Amino acid sequence: MTTSLIVAAAVIAALILLNAFFSAAETALTGASRARMASLEREGDRLAKHVNDLNEDRERMIGAVLLGANLVQIAASAIAASIFVGLYGDLGPLITTIVLTPLLLIFGEVGPKTYAITSADKIARWVAIPVKWMVRVLAPITGAVQWIVNNGLKLFGVRVDETIDVLTAARAEIAGAVELHAEEGGVEAEARHRLLGALDLSELSIADVMIHRRAIKSLDIDLPTREIIAQAMASSHTRLPLYKDEPDNIVGVLHARDLLRAVSEHGRDGFDVATVAREPWFAPVQTSAEDQLAEFLRRREHFALVVDEYGALMGLVTLEDILEEIVGDIKDEHDIAVQGVRPQPDGSVNVDGAVPIRDLNRVMNWDLPDEEAVTIAGLVIHEAQAIPEPGQRFAFHGYRFQVLRRQRNQLTALRVEREVEERMEGG
Repeated sequence: MTTSLIVAAAVIAALILLNAFFSAAETALTGASRARMASLEREGDRLAKHVNDLNEDRERMIGAVLLGANLVQIAASAIAASIFVGLYGDLGPLITTIVLTPLLLIFGEVGPKTYAITSADKIARWVAIPVKWMVRVLAPITGAVQWIVNNGLKLFGVRVDETIDVLTAARAEIAGAVELHAEEGGVEAEARHRLLGALDLSELSIADVMIHRRAIKSLDIDLPTREIIAQAMASSHTRLPLYKDEPDNIVGVLHARDLLRAVSEHGRDGFDVATVAREPWFAPVQTSAEDQLAEFLRRREHFALVVDEYGALMGLVTLEDILEEIVGDIKDEHDIAVQGVRPQPDGSVNVDGAVPIRDLNRVMNWDLPDEEAVTIAGLVIHEAQAIPEPGQRFAFHGYRFQVLRRQRNQLTALRVEREVEERMEGG
C-alpha cells in the first residue's frame, strides 16, 4: 500500500511538473518578442526559427498546449481523487480539491507563468522543439477542436476567420510600445516624435503636408531672362515652379543649379529659361505621404506638384516636407525659425491661419486635433461652422482662439492659448 502511494504521489508530482511546462511554454511563446526572434533567425539561430514557425499558426500552437495542460490536470485530479477516496471515503473529493488546487495553482500555473514572463525569449527557445512535436502529434485533435469552436461561434454571429490587417496591427503594436516606453522615460520626447512620425506617414495624405497653392512662390516664364534670374536669386527656394499666362498653369520647374550653370555658360541674356526648366511632376492629392516618400526615393526627385482628380493645381510637396513629419523642422540658414508661429510673453501664440495644425502641435508640444482640418484657420472655421470676424473668441479642445485678422474669406492670423476648462463665446 505504501509503495503504491509513493508511486501515485510521484506520478502526480510529474504531472504537476508537466503542467508547469505547458504553462511556461504558452506564456513564453506568446510573450516572446517577434522582432527579437526574427533577428535571431536571420543570424542563424535555429531555435528562434522554431519559435517563429509556431507563431505563424498561433491558434493551433495554443490549442495543442492547452490540450496538453488539460489532459495532465485531469489525470492528476483523477489519480489524487482515487488515493484520497481510498483513504478517507466520501471526504476524498473534498480533500483532493483542497490539496491539489494550491499545488497546481502555485507550482503548475502561477510560478511557471511568472518565470516565463520575466524570461520569455529564452524560455520560448527552450520549449520550441518539444512544443512543435506536440503540435504535430495533436494536430488532428486540435484541428477538430478549432472547427467546433469556430462553427459554434458562428451560431452566435461571431466571425473568427475574417481577414485581419496585419500591417495595421503591427503598427499599432509598435506605436503602443513607443508610447509606453516614453511614459516610463525610456524614450526621449524627440525620439518619440520621430518614431511615431514614421509610423503615421501611411495615415497622412500629401494634402496634409503640402504647401497650399496660394503660398507657392512661382515665376512667370514669359518674363525677361534677367528678371527671372533676379527673382530666382532673391528667393530662399532652390526649386521654383514656372507658370504661363496664369499661376495655376505650371509648365516647368526651375532649379537654381541649372540656372547658375546656364548663366555661367551663356551669360544673363544668352539663353531661354524654358530650355533649362525641368518637366513638372504632378502627384494626385490622394497619395499617402508614405507612398510619395517611396516615389521620391525611386525617382530621385525632391519636388512634386499636387493636383486634384480634375488636374487642378492644389499645392506642392517636397521630400523635406515629408521628412519633417518624421524628424521635425529641418532648418538651414535661409529658414525662419518657426514660420508663422510667434510665441508671446503671456504664454499665448500668434499663428498665421495657414499654419498646419501638425506643425503647431510639434512646435508647442500641443495636441490639437487634425482629423477635420489641416490648418489652424480650418480648425476654427470647422468648429465655429462659420467664417468668424476679427475679435471673435472661441474655446474648444482645451484651447482658446481669438481671430486677429481676416482677409475676405480667409482667417490670416489668430491667437491661441491653452485653457483649463472648455468654453465657447461669440464676439
